[in-house]
Order: sequence, then C-alpha cells, then structure tokens
Amino acid sequence: MSQTPRRRRWFTVCAITASAALVAIPSSAAGRSASPFGVRALDQLAKERTQSVGAMSPHLSGDDDGGNEADEIAEGADQYAEARTSPGIVAPGAYGAAWGDLAKLKSTGGNWRNITDLPYNSDDPRYRDYDSNSSGGSGNVTGRMAAVAADDDGYVYAGSAGGGVWRSHTGGGNWQPISDDLPSQSTGALAVDDGGRLWLGTGEATTNSDAYLGSGVYVLAHPHHQSFSRRTRVGGDELESTTIHELRFGGGKVWAATSEGVWSHSTRNLDGPWKLEFAPNPDYLPNGPKAGDPAAAYKNIANDIAIDPKDPGKVVLAVGWRSGDDYNGFYTKVDGAWTRITSGLGDLPADPDDVGNVTFARSADGSRYYAIDQSPEQLNTNPDSGLEGIFVSKSGSPTGPWTKIADYKGLAADNSALDSEGYMPGVQAWYNQFLAVDPGDPQHVYAGLEEVYETKDGGGNWSTVGPYWNFTFPCWSIDPAKQTGDCNQTTHSDQHGVAIGSYHGKSFVYVGNDGGIYKRPLDGSQDASGHATDWTSLNDGTIDTLEYYSVGIGKDLDNGGVSVTGGLQDNGQSILRGHDKVMGSNFGGDGGDTLTDPANGCNIAQEYVYLAVQVTQNCAVNDGSWETDPSKVTSYSVAPPDNATGEARFIAPLSADLSDSDTWIAGGRHIWVQHHGYAIRSGSEWTSAHDLGKGRTATAVAASGGKVYAAWCGPCDSVGFARGIAVGNADGTGWHDIDLPVDGTVPNRYLSGFAVDPHDADHVYLTVNGFSRHWTEGPGAGDGHVFESTDGGTTWKDISGNLPDVPANSALVTADGGLAVATDLGVVHRAPGSTTWKRVGNLPAVAVLQLKTSPDGGTLYAATHGRGIYTIEVRKLH
Repeated sequence: MSQTPRRRRWFTVCAITASAALVAIPSSAAGRSASPFGVRALDQLAKERTQSVGAMSPHLSGDDDGGNEADEIAEGADQYAEARTSPGIVAPGAYGAAWGDLAKLKSTGGNWRNITDLPYNSDDPRYRDYDSNSSGGSGNVTGRMAAVAADDDGYVYAGSAGGGVWRSHTGGGNWQPISDDLPSQSTGALAVDDGGRLWLGTGEATTNSDAYLGSGVYVLAHPHHQSFSRRTRVGGDELESTTIHELRFGGGKVWAATSEGVWSHSTRNLDGPWKLEFAPNPDYLPNGPKAGDPAAAYKNIANDIAIDPKDPGKVVLAVGWRSGDDYNGFYTKVDGAWTRITSGLGDLPADPDDVGNVTFARSADGSRYYAIDQSPEQLNTNPDSGLEGIFVSKSGSPTGPWTKIADYKGLAADNSALDSEGYMPGVQAWYNQFLAVDPGDPQHVYAGLEEVYETKDGGGNWSTVGPYWNFTFPCWSIDPAKQTGDCNQTTHSDQHGVAIGSYHGKSFVYVGNDGGIYKRPLDGSQDASGHATDWTSLNDGTIDTLEYYSVGIGKDLDNGGVSVTGGLQDNGQSILRGHDKVMGSNFGGDGGDTLTDPANGCNIAQEYVYLAVQVTQNCAVNDGSWETDPSKVTSYSVAPPDNATGEARFIAPLSADLSDSDTWIAGGRHIWVQHHGYAIRSGSEWTSAHDLGKGRTATAVAASGGKVYAAWCGPCDSVGFARGIAVGNADGTGWHDIDLPVDGTVPNRYLSGFAVDPHDADHVYLTVNGFSRHWTEGPGAGDGHVFESTDGGTTWKDISGNLPDVPANSALVTADGGLAVATDLGVVHRAPGSTTWKRVGNLPAVAVLQLKTSPDGGTLYAATHGRGIYTIEVRKLH
C-alpha cells in the first residue's frame, strides 16, 4: 500500500513505541534493527513526511533530491521516466513504431503460460509475520485499476494500469481481456456513453512511478461482445504517446483531458483528426519550439472537463500540474477564446497555487456538479494533506458558485484510518481521486482519495465506507481464525476509478484502486463507525493485472515442485507454493527486487523501495503469534546503509553471485556486499566494496565468481545526464570505471541490466533502456539496446541487430547459451550462435521487467508489469 513518503526508512521499534504505534510491539522486540512494513509504521512515516514536504516539481537541474520529495510515488515517477527518457524527451510514436516492428519478428516455438491467474489473497492467514500486511482487510487483490465503467445490463469494464481492459458480464467476476490487440495496455479513462458505446482512453494519467503512455482513444459500438483493435481507434494519431485523465461527452463531442492539453472529436463521425481545443503552453507540445525542454511534459496537463448539462456550449476545463505552475486553473470560453476564470467560483479556488489535480462529477438530473481539488500549495507545504477540498455547485453549472462540503480534517474525523498528523485524507490527492453521483439521488455521492467516502445528504455528513485498512480499529485482530477480527472487509487503498451500474435489477457501485476492483450495493449497509459491511472483492483470479517488478523461483521442499515469489507495485510480495490454489502475501508494502534460493524456495529476500531489504528462511509462514512471543518472528530487516541515507534508487538493484548464492550484491551510491546469504540478520553485515561517488546511484548490478559489474547514473534526469559502468571484485579490490564516452559505442542512456555468462565472468551482456537517437532528443542518445563484452567490460559490441527499438529492461543467459531480453513490449530471444532476434510467444503489449529460470534451467519465468508472471519452456525457444 503506497502510503509512504519520499525517503521512507524503517525505524527502530523503540521509535514506534515512543510515537504511539498502531500495534503494540512486545518490549522484547525493541532490539530489532528495523520496523515492520506498512501497517505498523504509519505514525512514524507521518512524522517523516512532516520533515520532507517540499517541491514536487520535475527535476530541472542536477539530481540532488536533498530528501525533499514529498512522496515516494512522486519520486518513483521521476525515476521511472528518467530510465525511459533521459537524456532528453522521447518523440511521440516511439512505442507504436516499436510494437509494429515487434509484430514483424519471427516467433520462437512454445507458448507462454500464466501461472498467477488465480486468486491472490492479501489476507492469507498463513503469512502473518511481522513484516506482512496480512489481516488488513483487502482480501483478494490484483494490479492497479485506473478506470472503471459499467452499464445497467450487468456488464462491468475494468481498465488496468498496465494490463489492458477486462470485461465481466455477471456484474463483476468471470473476467476476460478485451484489449490485447492494442499497442498500449495502459488505461487512462473508460466511459459508457448514452448510446451504450464503450470509450477507452489509453495512457494512465496518475503521474506515478509506472504509468505508461497510450496510443489514443478507442470505441466499441457493441462492447458486450466486441474487443478493441487498432481499427476501433477514433481519429488519427494526435493522441498517441499521451496520457488521458478523463473522457467527457456533450454537444455531440467527446472531450479528452490529456497530458498535452484538451482535445475534442465528433461522436458521430469517428474519422478525421482530433481538434486541439486548448493547450496553455503550446510551444511545449510536440513539434513546438520548446518541445525538447526538460519541463515540456509538465506544461500542458489537463485533468478534467465539466460540461453544463443545460447548455453544452458552456464548458469548464480543469488544467494544471499537480505540483504547481503559472498556468494552473479553471478555464472557460469568453468571446470565443479560452480564458482563465479569476472570480465568481465561490469556495472553489481560482488561484493557480490552489488548483492541481481536479475531478468533476455531475448529477443525472443536472441539478448539481461536484468537484475534488488537490492543491499544489497544500502539497508542498502541508505535511498532513494535499487536499484543497470537495465542492458542490448547487446551481448545476460548472461555473458555480461552488461551496466547500469537505476538507481533510473533516474526513479524518469520520472514522477514517488516516487520522494521524502527517498522513491524513488527501495526502496523495494528486494520485488518488474519483467522484460519482447516484443517478437516482443528486445528494448521494461517492468520493475516492486514499479511502472511499460516501455522503447521502450532499456533503453535510460523510462516512468512511472504505477505510484505508482495518488495523487502526478496535475490531481488528491478527488471529487467523478471524480474518480481520470483527471488522468487515474493506477495499484496497488508493482509489482511482468508480462506476455505478446494475445487475439483475440491483444497483452497485464499483471502485478501482491499487488492489484491483471491488463492489458494494449502491445504497449499502454500514456499521456504527460508518464503515461499509458489504464490500465484495471482484479479483477472483480470472483477472490478472498484477504489476511485478521481479520474480524468484526455488524448490518447494515441503510440497514438491517450485515456490514462485515476486515483488509487486503496492501489493507486497506474492508467494505461490507447490500445489497452491490461492497465492498469499508474505511481505507487505511495495515489492521491489526478489532473491529466492533455487535450492530452497522458503529462503527469500524481498526488497522494499530504496533497498529496504527483508529476509526470511521459512517463507515468512507465521500465524501472528509473534505479537505475544517476539521470538516467533521469522522475517528480518537487513537493509544496506544506503537505505538510511537515501542514496539508492526507488527500485534499486539486488543480485546474488552466480557461483555463490551466499554472496549478495546491492547497489545504491555504494556497491554493498554480504556473504551470509539468507542467514543475514542485520544491515550491519553489509560491507562497501566500492563507492560510486556522490550523486551517482546504481541502476544494475551482477556478479559471478566474485567479479562484480555495476551500472550507474548521476545525474539521472535529462539535465546533465551521465551514466557509466564500474567493475571490480566483491572483496573491494580492483575497482575501476569503464571508459564510456558520450559518443562511444554504448549510448548515453539509462543502463538497465547485466547478464553474465555463468561459464566466463568476463563475458557479459548489457541492456540499455530508453529509445534510440531516432526518437530521443538528447546529447549522445545513441542507438542500440543490447551490447556484449568478452573482456570484462573494457570494450563493447552492439548486438541489437534486428531488435525493435524499444526500452530493454533486463537480460538472462539461458542454460543452453541463448540470450533472452525483457523489454517494455514483451520478450525477445537470440538462439546460441545466432545473430537474429525472435519474439518469444505472443504476450500483449505489456512491459516485462525481469527474467529468471527454474532451478533446473528448463523453464523461463517472466515478471510482467501488468499481466502477472508467465512461463515458457526454454527448449522450445529455438
């Protein structure tokens, strides 16, 4: 659950005790080196956020964050973009061209098999160790849902962040994917129009750490049985390589709020180009004179469009960058020209400092308009929240006057789980927003921030019907016999999408969030605290949009077969053992890199962000008895020192030596080494083998036979971008920088991964992220994505060949000497002795971030960031 601020660090348990911890920790546990994940850390995290509020603007000079990012998701957004854009700006059309080239490649033999298409129970009673979020109340989860749509015939559409659009014809559940043929699986917006057509805007617009660009807007005339294809795209390529926050309808037009301004198109004639209605800074648009400026991506962000139901010609645009800019504000047409509204809005702010991310919703009868507004000023100065408020226009007009009906303090007082200073409702309002009005009651409203709120009287009173979690409430229990004690199930945290629809004549509200999709009756029941008693998770295993950063495989000594683990965006670490029919979650928070002992799948290390590494030697199986007997804790914090100083990347590299699984390499500013394997119990057991230097951070590490390769960047953003490779030994000797001139063979782009030949430590492959010079505007961007060295990294040869020009994320040398490469659009493979790349199987256009093989080397595992984990037999790749 991504509730934590920039520079999140695990603190000592004595610090928890001193600051009113959410769970009472036994006194004998106070000597442990670090705190637990997520649920038991909120109070201290709030205190750290109080110290870290500040500018969340794009990095425009150097890469010295100074601990000043207000939220780890925002920092992750910067770092994710850096990997794909630095040293410049990527031109529109890059992903579309890459997808076309990938489709032209010959395919290998074999077919991918999804192994995570089964329920993933975040509350699995088997895994209630000290570092788990289990028992929080989210139940079955899947990957982040960015948008939701529904109709009155029982059809529900769930648009995921990176795994495409899914359809249910049973009011939720029994899902099937309907957008696999598109070149983008990232959803920005979904909407059903008055004619029953389903509209899809691709490109998620949450501006978080792993949002992918889209390929435009698509529409299905008969969504009950059709699937999206390239032929269903509306207009031309004007909206390619943008993100789309909302789609709205009025006056015979569909309006799109995008990262490149507000556009419109006829809803009757779907041919012809989109019309640019308004861009506050057109010079920064593609092909504009300032398109190459590092700040260009932040200069024309549109968030929503409000259309007056009584007068479709009266339109209000909500425009602005979440962290603040001079152009932020509300705009309407005056004498034919879009003009900023400077007065007359009532309580709704007109000052640019107080207008950030905005979401509108109107009542079906046209009598009311509602709005959520996130304030850049609050975001940058208020440690408690970035929420300006929730507002209503009782005139029904989007021009107001508007009245404030909720603020963060009032929502916190309504039995919210976020009632501590430093972390209160709306703390991530730039990331979490939705609004929906009951079609039959203009005063019945659902609002989504980190939690789900409901009002039945137009905002006079609010209930937290979907609390962040159940941990803070008296009904909570860690007892596995009571899933969440006397608490009812809640939703996963961090809300993004909402829809209201009917099934068999009964109305439901559907919400999408970082844990997937949930529903409850539209006018459902609540307990005495105002918490809903009737949420149902719709993440039944037929929908797999899990966003993996990593995968690990080891023998399951207890059940036979293998144990498969993986780190996930906001869903901890999943574990699938032997003949499990349900996956469990044995570590909480955001899961980064994963190490799993091939000989024993219960020896696991999971990295949280910024190298906060946790380790277990029993799969973290625990019934929660550690709460009364600390000696029964079976997971331990072993973070290298760069975690405490903040000198590591959001998802930092972690690797084991190919010839010695007890030797681990971790990369931050330093290259850290430890030789105790899974028996490590403290971060003090790491030693620094090499200091990359101030301002540099590792982007990839690999080792074999004690020889270590480390790639770095610093600065890592487009201004002054620099990258390099350092090579040395695990014992700290022989370290030196490889000469990689900007105009040399290896491009001046983000170096993402190494693959070392297990038979020859001097034979190594390098993957390079971003796009080649054709698409990237920046000094020394260069060409190519895969490079080979046979002399320990001293010299490199470009072996990209016919590989499509697409960001490459990692590589792996298979047991037969072949080379597999994970890219933003799938997996490619080069057979031993060949110079030609083939496409592996037919995955949809999903990013694959990491590849591993089974202990016997016979099966390749792919960690996709949006469609779970897939496997394929290595022998069939030729």
